[in-house]
Amino acid sequence: MERTLIIVKPDGVRRNLTEEIIRRYEDAGLKVVKRKTLKADANLLRQHYSAHVQKPFYKGLENFMSSGSVVAVVLEGDDAVARVRKITGATDPSKAEKGTVRGDMGIDSLEKADKEGRAIENLVHASGTIEEADKEIKLWFG
Repeated sequence: MERTLIIVKPDGVRRNLTEEIIRRYEDAGLKVVKRKTLKADANLLRQHYSAHVQKPFYKGLENFMSSGSVVAVVLEGDDAVARVRKITGATDPSKAEKGTVRGDMGIDSLEKADKEGRAIENLVHASGTIEEADKEIKLWFG
């Protein structure tokens, strides 16, 4: 049974979408096996986004991800990583297909975020690969 990580980002928590977002994954047959609400600090975010720390957009991403509570969730199921990515939708909510979390609930766009010099508010982080999921689950849940 494969496991993956999602993080409901501060915009999703602020907009009271956490339960609706998690329900999308559960309705697809994925099981919540771990869940916690926390405020991510700079150290945790630097480790999570280690591939992006040196990039120009990183500080805005860190500011956004530490701007409020997040909900980290481990989901389990057959082909969990790929299925979760599909349910989550494209990174840019304005380009995400209807029927996906970002396509149905997202209100931001990469273009708008770039113009305003901030991180895109796209509701959810979802691990990209099985290896990334393993690393991220250990980081967020020990």
